[in-house]
Amino acid sequence: MPKRILQGKVVSDKNDKTVTVLVERRFTHPMMKKTVRSSKKYRAHDPENRFKVGDAVAIRECAPISKHKRWVVVQADTA
Repeated sequence: MPKRILQGKVVSDKNDKTVTVLVERRFTHPMMKKTVRSSKKYRAHDPENRFKVGDAVAIRECAPISKHKRWVVVQADTA
């Protein structure tokens, strides 16, 4: 089964080897037919503490690393 990859922005890097990534998705509301923005925060594993607040990153699903971490940062987006 393929692992999901999401793009988002780092909003916190205070924890050791962990970054909090805000992922925003847009979709059309089924009834109102208006574009709606929905966001969610994911905790992702960053073993070298490379990423700082404001960086655009891609995260990939993985096996559980800790109680809340189920994602790994795979690369910094240049877009």
